[in-house]
Amino acid sequence: MISSHNTRVRRRHLGVAAAAAGLLATLLTAAPAAAIPDPGDAPTQGKVSSAQRADVSSAVASGEIPGVDEIVHSDNIEHLTNIPKEALPGTNSDLAFQGRYAFAGNYDGFRIFDISNPKAPKTVAQVLCPGSQNDISVSGNLLFLSTDSSRSDNSCSSTTQPATEKSSWEGMKIFDISDKRNPKYVAAVETACGSHTHTLVPERRNVYVYVSSYSPNAAYPDCQPPHDGISVIKVPRYAPEKAALVGFPVLFPGEGPDGGGNPGGPTNPGVSKTTGCHDITVLPSKDLAAGACMGDGILFDIDDPERPKVIDRVQDNVNFAFWHSATFNQSANKVVFTDELGGGSGATCNAEIGPNRGADGIYDIVGKGDKRKLVFRSYYKIDRHQAATENCVAHNGSLIPVKGRDIMVQAWYQGGISVWEFTDSRKPREIAYFERGPLSTTALTTGGSWSAYYYNGYIYSNDIAKGFDVLKLDDRRTDQAKRVRMHELNVQTQPDYFDDFDRD
Repeated sequence: MISSHNTRVRRRHLGVAAAAAGLLATLLTAAPAAAIPDPGDAPTQGKVSSAQRADVSSAVASGEIPGVDEIVHSDNIEHLTNIPKEALPGTNSDLAFQGRYAFAGNYDGFRIFDISNPKAPKTVAQVLCPGSQNDISVSGNLLFLSTDSSRSDNSCSSTTQPATEKSSWEGMKIFDISDKRNPKYVAAVETACGSHTHTLVPERRNVYVYVSSYSPNAAYPDCQPPHDGISVIKVPRYAPEKAALVGFPVLFPGEGPDGGGNPGGPTNPGVSKTTGCHDITVLPSKDLAAGACMGDGILFDIDDPERPKVIDRVQDNVNFAFWHSATFNQSANKVVFTDELGGGSGATCNAEIGPNRGADGIYDIVGKGDKRKLVFRSYYKIDRHQAATENCVAHNGSLIPVKGRDIMVQAWYQGGISVWEFTDSRKPREIAYFERGPLSTTALTTGGSWSAYYYNGYIYSNDIAKGFDVLKLDDRRTDQAKRVRMHELNVQTQPDYFDDFDRD
């Protein structure tokens, strides 16, 4: 049982049944859109019924849920600080880490923090470079930034331009960060359908970049169907200006205009059609990767990084609407996949949607070599029901390195941050949490934690609206992790925590 800092939010029972039923029908039938609005847009606001508004107001007044922006958490988590947005007002996105620095993506560019004192991070640089969603990662002196919105050119002063125009640009941008106070833009590589996310496969002399993108359209000259694979970019470490596309491996071979991925509706109602991948996590120490690819989850071999080979593929046409991301456990015999039901803008953490949709799916990896299979074991979803005005669904998280146990921290947008254990694949359980009250009690407004990652003894979160949060977890089950010190962390390039890094 979790000791609660504020017991009135241990469980919430919110929502008008009829309105929630209407929301569920919408989520089941609508095709997932981009997870977050285009850069420069204000956070998404959606209408809620008068009955829902009254329900939310009543719940706040009675103490059933926290008030607007009120912070609540379990007793084993401490909120150390929040650094609000400054020069970059756009949507905050992903995080990466290197030494004493944290790198925070934002739809308007990226921000670099000095986190040598986690209680008082200092801004080192803010770089204006618009282009959703500015998914970010670092390797050595290089920083990588994804652009997944159609731009007038590849510069940091570009403007929005329709994807129907051949001259429009989307893809990967590369910066030199040898001087953290003065990052320099050094290269760009255009990729089909842009770069929604990317994953690094580092080698000694080169960095391979797996670019995930999706939703092709016959009207888009640079994003044509079928789009049934990933773009692979090769970046020479000491000559990044020579970065170039080296292949487009097909992961879903098949006949027809959309390749061989999940056909989605009407064959599989409520499930996204697979037209690419949303996110890939690699485990270089095991030459493995797991792909969350819209309507499919895949396991593949990356022994040859330019020619990944699919080992197994799974679907969940009952509960998973949009396969969003993946996390291996330390032993590489489990994968946690997330379902971003509603694209991240829906209020899906409630009794009506239930515990199995918009959740994590825990899969065991059984067998050896090319005969390995993904076998479903259970779902995990936070049980603190959120208001009808709070977007909430499973999103980005990372392992907390504890030998012999499988524990991770995970963002749930306005559902906050959950620390949970899946050592027993069939019986996942939460051990800590942190969250804020709704941004609004009158409209569905997009916000909350985009990414929550564990790095060198602390949890760091990039909140879409509120900025950069630092948390400290104090729990005997995770104390061992404080001794693991990492030199660099890109969560989608998952390390071997006990072989790759130092321990105090």
